[in-house]
Amino acid sequence: MNDTSHDEHFVSWFRAVTPYINAFRGKTFVIAFGGKAVASEFAKTLAYDVNLLVSLGIRLVLVHGARPQIEEELREKNLESKYHRGYRVTDAETLDCVLDAVGSVYIEIEAMLSQGLPNTPMANSRIRVIGGNFITGQPIGVLDGIDMHYAGKVRKVDAEGINAQLALGNIVLLNCEGPSATGEIFNLQMEEAAEAVAVAIKADKLLFLTDSRGVTDPEGTLLDAMTADEVAEIMKSGDWLSSDMRRYLPCVVRASRSGVGRVHLVGFEHDGALLRELFTHDGVGTVVSRESLENIREAKPDDIGALIALIEPMEAEGILVHRPRELLEREIELFSIMEHDGIIVGCAALYRHSDDEAELACLAVSHEHREWGYGEQLMKRIEKRARKAGIKRLFVLTTRTEHWFVERGFKLVSVDELPANKRDMYNYQRRSKVLAKAL
Repeated sequence: MNDTSHDEHFVSWFRAVTPYINAFRGKTFVIAFGGKAVASEFAKTLAYDVNLLVSLGIRLVLVHGARPQIEEELREKNLESKYHRGYRVTDAETLDCVLDAVGSVYIEIEAMLSQGLPNTPMANSRIRVIGGNFITGQPIGVLDGIDMHYAGKVRKVDAEGINAQLALGNIVLLNCEGPSATGEIFNLQMEEAAEAVAVAIKADKLLFLTDSRGVTDPEGTLLDAMTADEVAEIMKSGDWLSSDMRRYLPCVVRASRSGVGRVHLVGFEHDGALLRELFTHDGVGTVVSRESLENIREAKPDDIGALIALIEPMEAEGILVHRPRELLEREIELFSIMEHDGIIVGCAALYRHSDDEAELACLAVSHEHREWGYGEQLMKRIEKRARKAGIKRLFVLTTRTEHWFVERGFKLVSVDELPANKRDMYNYQRRSKVLAKAL
C-alpha cells in the first residue's frame, strides 16, 4: 500500500469510528476475563486496548479470574482439583492456593496497566487502577451433600463505591475473591462476579473475553447477534460450545434480562478483537440483547389493516408515498413490522431492483413510539434481510429524514445513481433526496 492510499485508509477509518467514540463517551463497561486471557500472548496488547478505551472517556470495571493459575498452584502442592456443579470445592488448603494465584494475577494486571514506555500505546497514559472490597461474598454451603467450604457466591456489590471511583476517572479492578461480613474470604466464580457488578452499577455493556470467538452454531458458524431467549435455547443443547462459553452463557442471559444494555462475547486469542467488536459495524464476536427479536417479524396478510392504519397519517402529511390496499396486499411479503405488546407500531419494506441493489422503503414508526429506537431496529432488520439476499447496496428516498439516514451510514447520491427501473419512476415533483449505503 503506497503512502497516499495508506493515508486515505487511515482517515476513512478514523472518521468511521467517530460515531462509536461519541456514543461510548461517559458510558460504563464491565470487561471480564479469565486467567487464560492474562496468560495469553495478547495480554499486553489487551492492556493497550483498555488504555485506549479509558482515554476515550469510557468508564471501565475489569473483573478477572485465575482458573489456570489456581490449577498450577494446586499441582505444585500436590492437591486435587475438585468441582461440583461447576464450582470449585474450596477447602482451607485450596483457598490458600486460590489467594496466592489470584493475588499474583491481580498484581500482573496492575503492572500491565501501569506501563508507560515511549513509542508504545501506553506512552503518556495516566491510568489509575483502584481495587477494594467492593464485592461481599457468602458461602454456597452444602450442595447435594457436598460441603463446598470456602466456595462462594456474590452477596452484595457496593455499586455506590464503584461508581464513585469511576466518576474520578479510575479503572476499578476486581478479582474473584469475596470477603464476607464475618471476615472470611470466599472463592467466587469470575463470571458470576462480573454479572453481579454489571447489574448493580447498571452497566451499558458487559464484555466477556472468551476462549472462542463467540457463540457458534453446531457447524461452527458465528452467531453475531442474539437475544437472551435465543441464548437460553442454545444452552439446552450446546455440547459443541467451549468450556468458557458454557460457564459464561447463564450469566449472559441473567445480566441481559436484568437490564445490562448489551452483553458481548469476544475471543481473547485474536489481537485487537475487543476494539474490532466495539468500533466496527459488524463486530467480530457475539452481542446479546434483552429485546426479543420476535418483536420484529415479517408481515402477513392479516397485518394489512393495522399496516394501513399506521402509514395513512404519514401518507396524508406527504411523508410517505400513498400505497393503495391492493398494492399492499400484493407486496405484503416485502414488509417487516415492529410489534409492541401485540400492536404494530412500525414497518419497513425491502424492494429489490437488481441482483445487488435494493431499496429500503416505507420506514415508518408511530408517533408515540419514535423515541424507542424502533426505526433503527427496523432499518437494521432490512439491512440484515438484504445481506442475506446478496444485496450489496441499499438505497432510500426521503423528503424529511435525510439527516437521520446520514447519521446511520447512508450517503447522499444523485438520482442518476439509482437503478434504471427506479430512476425511470423517480417523481421530480416530490424531489426526494436519494441516499445509498454499501452493505
